[in-house]
Amino acid sequence: MGRWRKRALSFDEVVEFVKRIIQEMPLIPFLIPLILIVWAIERWVFSVTNWVPLIVAVWATRQYGTYQQQILVEDLNEKWKRVIQNTSAITPLEHCEWLNRLLMEVWPNFISPKLSIRFSAIVEKRLKHRKSRLIEKIELLEFSLGSSPPSLGLQGTSWSTSGDQKIMRLGFDWDTTDMSILLHAKLAKPMGTARIIINNLHIKGDLHLMPVLEGKAILYSFVSTPEVRIGVAFGSGGSQSLPATALPGVSSWLVKIFTDTLVKTMVEPRRRCYSLPAVDLRKKAVGGSIYVTVISASKLSRSYLRGNSVRRQQNSSTKGTLEELHTDKDLQTFVEVELEELTRRTDVRLGSSPTWNSTFNMVLHEETGIIRFHLYDSTPNSVKYDYLASCEIKMKYVADDSTTFWAIGPDSGVIAKHAFCGTEVEMVIPFEGAQSGELTVRLVLKEWQFSDGSHSLNSYHLSLQQSINGTSTVLARTGRKINITVVEGKDLIAKEKSGKCDPYVKLQYGKALQKTKSMHALNPIWNQKFEFDEIGGDEYLKIKCYNEDTFGDDHIGCARVNLEGLVEGSTWDVWVPLEKVNSGELRLQIEAVRVDDFDGSRGSTIGSGSGWIELILIEAKDLVAADLRGTSDPYVRAHYGNLKKRTKVVYKTLNPQWNQTLEFPDDGSPLVLYVKDHNDLLPTTSIGDCVVEYQRLPPNQRSDKWIPLQGVKRGEIHIQITRRVPELQKKSSLDSEPSLTRAHRISGQMKQTLVKFQSLIEDGNLEELSAALSEIESIEDTQEEYMIQLETEQMLLINKITELDQEVFSSSPSLSRMSSDN
Repeated sequence: MGRWRKRALSFDEVVEFVKRIIQEMPLIPFLIPLILIVWAIERWVFSVTNWVPLIVAVWATRQYGTYQQQILVEDLNEKWKRVIQNTSAITPLEHCEWLNRLLMEVWPNFISPKLSIRFSAIVEKRLKHRKSRLIEKIELLEFSLGSSPPSLGLQGTSWSTSGDQKIMRLGFDWDTTDMSILLHAKLAKPMGTARIIINNLHIKGDLHLMPVLEGKAILYSFVSTPEVRIGVAFGSGGSQSLPATALPGVSSWLVKIFTDTLVKTMVEPRRRCYSLPAVDLRKKAVGGSIYVTVISASKLSRSYLRGNSVRRQQNSSTKGTLEELHTDKDLQTFVEVELEELTRRTDVRLGSSPTWNSTFNMVLHEETGIIRFHLYDSTPNSVKYDYLASCEIKMKYVADDSTTFWAIGPDSGVIAKHAFCGTEVEMVIPFEGAQSGELTVRLVLKEWQFSDGSHSLNSYHLSLQQSINGTSTVLARTGRKINITVVEGKDLIAKEKSGKCDPYVKLQYGKALQKTKSMHALNPIWNQKFEFDEIGGDEYLKIKCYNEDTFGDDHIGCARVNLEGLVEGSTWDVWVPLEKVNSGELRLQIEAVRVDDFDGSRGSTIGSGSGWIELILIEAKDLVAADLRGTSDPYVRAHYGNLKKRTKVVYKTLNPQWNQTLEFPDDGSPLVLYVKDHNDLLPTTSIGDCVVEYQRLPPNQRSDKWIPLQGVKRGEIHIQITRRVPELQKKSSLDSEPSLTRAHRISGQMKQTLVKFQSLIEDGNLEELSAALSEIESIEDTQEEYMIQLETEQMLLINKITELDQEVFSSSPSLSRMSSDN
């Protein structure tokens, strides 16, 4: 019944159902008039029974159920014939006890640790996106698959062929009780926290292994949905202990996530890929960019694509054929391309073989990806789009710096391609679940981005040498800044009816938030540069694009950029497509810069205890109105550790100017600014806050910043901040080169010049003699400067010794008594 409710009954299905009933029961045409006669007698003569309509309804329902069951059986038989009858065995059944014995030897110390690291990243990502309603936050603390390997081919293995494709079928049975997966979950109030421990796992099913690309890769999948059981135990969180019965839905939730993941990724006809490259460059791909071109489609038909029951029977009448051809000629379709949360649409084209030739710039955030193509029918004079069919292409980075593409072919076959970056790959893919229709696409993997900061195109040779030597150009993440320039945008969405757009961009990296100015164009040019302190832990740069509007800013797209592995000294210029919209791209220039050390110290330790923070609060602009009259009475409260200071109140304005200086002792505490609206009677109202990053600033250099306010729709504050270090201010500007090294250098230069001068006298070369004399004079000048520097350093050293002598004398009571006695 649930399946019937989800699917609306169409007119074609009703007509087909009536036709089949008439064919199977030829007495129906005579039975219907008889029912009408009986009804007339009951209505006007006498009452036969009140149960006749109910009996007829029950009979019709049973007939329709039988009809639907027959359709399902036909579909299964067609699929069975397609898979089984086209498959022929080429080897006898072989037992593989040797494989299981070998697996038991290498599993504990080699395969299990590597798979645990690999799967832990996948599981952690999946849990974040598929949380249960009972769980607010979940964190993966431990992941180990244990020492018990799965059993392969207990009933034997054999090779078979399906068309030109070779297939190996073997059983898979994994029943382990020594695995350890530890999750820390924050539960919905008032339940607190809990530790979820997965201590046993059972997976049983049959696997298909299909070698492709002449043995360079293997596609693998389960023949059908495997049997899955997960054992869950619960520990304590904090001081709270939760028994296993406290969360009855968690175990079923984990099983559902695991099973759904298997079904969507590796249950026929979905397949995963394992590459067998000849060269392993030992690089980890963290993202990439790809150009996807939707070229054309062919053999499109509404009846075959929508999956109606009409397609199961051939209509031999000429009238039906003409109607179907007429319908296909009027078909107006477009394709939606989807890669994770990034979607793009082609234009609408007419006919059963439309041509689009639309190219889109897509972005990957890991080493694998699935590009899905959804075909829609655009009905004229209607805002509703009818879904017709879908197909997909999977891609994966290969360790030899290439890419493997694969898809489901005709009759559940395999389409696989292999190419290096910059090489075009053209594929013709049939639509899934349809008897006709195929899509032609072209893919060009522009570049892969790696964790060592290199790229597969512009740094191939450098990356190859680094990978072979086992080194990396990435320096430590501490002490670096990320400079991000928002250059321009193109094809942004216009929310206004006039077609105008006033876009601006917000950048968020960690807790730091920056904002560009608003422009008045669909293809704006900002060229604004922002600076962020680098954050570890694979933190993404989050981008949000808005259209400024009087009654509330409109969201016109978002994106995220992986900043892992940026190399100092090189600028990454990239076009980033906006997600959750149909068009729009932003051009960013990203570079990592090392912050120089001063006095051998780094960060907030410079001058700690002897320096101070000088904060100048200059002004603010575009503040939100806190009063009914449309203005505010803003002031700023600065929190530095436990210290709190505030500015004066500027009345009745949204663009206040304070021009006040606040000072704090430099101890590395966080500096937070709270902009508030002053009120004499009621409590103050917050109109925004921001965090001021100052720890990485060079000493005694003023930094001028406009910082967007958080927690409100608009508003920025203008500040100047300086880390004052008096020791560096008093320090002499003498040459930092050590005295002994400089003395040896001057002496060596003098000796070389004298030798050269003597040889020139012997040769009698007067022109070069004059040049040598000028060199000797310059060396003498340098020597005089050096003597003056030594005298200055001597005086400073004597003064320092005198000061230390006085401090020691005053701090010693015995010495002070002796001096007073004398």
